[in-house]
Amino acid sequence: MRRRPGWALLGLSLSCLLAGCAGQAPSPGGSGESIGQTQQGVAAYYASAYQGRRTASGERFDAAALTAAHRSLAFGTRVRVTNLANQRQVTVRVNDRGPYTEGRIIDLSRRAAERLAMIDSGTAPVRIEVVR
Repeated sequence: MRRRPGWALLGLSLSCLLAGCAGQAPSPGGSGESIGQTQQGVAAYYASAYQGRRTASGERFDAAALTAAHRSLAFGTRVRVTNLANQRQVTVRVNDRGPYTEGRIIDLSRRAAERLAMIDSGTAPVRIEVVR
């Protein structure tokens, strides 16, 4: 069987195309956010039923970790969350997408919510600031 030179060129082109599509996760600043960027709104925290489930970033949710879900910040972005009702602060790492409830800007792990003293209320008015 005779080989056609076009197949080799097609294979090489396809390999280059696929290699160009394989990229790294966006880094903070890479998708529009910048250090010091702030937002204000309402935070909530994950129910215990999510423990161990996969997050949008692929890692398993751990209620004891200082993590959060945000609609658009890049995975790995660190944000300082301030509870505007009591001025308590915590720094969390974005590893999931959400929240999906209208009016909320961030969902926190239980540990982060405890640090902000918002467990009893379930939600809190917050300011988030990109720190890294």
